[in-house]
Amino acid sequence: MAAYQKGDLAAFGELVARHEKRLWNFLRRFVRDKATAEDLLQEVFLRVVKSAVEWQPSAKVSTWLFTIARNLCTDQARRAEFRQTESLDQAKAGEEGSGLRRIDRIAANSGDAEKEAMGREVAALVDRAVGELPVEQREVFLMREVMEMSFAEIAAQVGANEPTVKSRMRYALQRLRSRLGELREATGAGAGAAAAEGTP
Repeated sequence: MAAYQKGDLAAFGELVARHEKRLWNFLRRFVRDKATAEDLLQEVFLRVVKSAVEWQPSAKVSTWLFTIARNLCTDQARRAEFRQTESLDQAKAGEEGSGLRRIDRIAANSGDAEKEAMGREVAALVDRAVGELPVEQREVFLMREVMEMSFAEIAAQVGANEPTVKSRMRYALQRLRSRLGELREATGAGAGAAAAEGTP
């Protein structure tokens, strides 16, 4: 970031390469809509370009980027408060069979097609369960598990004390375990989804 501030344009590409994946996962799970998440991801880096001079070397770059992403999500949530959004694992009209979601494009370690299919099934259940969390719990869960922020950092971001943040995380995990169990039974996901219950 310091290099980019000084005019090194190649440094911007490095910023994107380092942070795009985690930002994408946070945005996608928060807004629950692929197209909206992609738009917001572009907006995050557009704001980096516009606001590069405002970044201070004392600030952690990942936290600064996350703050931009979270603010965009909050604005989006306000706009979409009374609208229904599509499920992340539901293909849009006319796009059935068009390919995997972005998160599924990462090459699998195994060539076992059955395991890959089960992994996508479990990921879809996790996405759905996370998307159904109350906003305050979803926010804390994603900050902790996707952005890998400490409870102290999360508390500073959301304007709450650490015990409150930890409580939201605990309730989020409880809801996820319960909801994943329900979804597993409803979809017949079987043992694969059962493994997801232990995944925060």
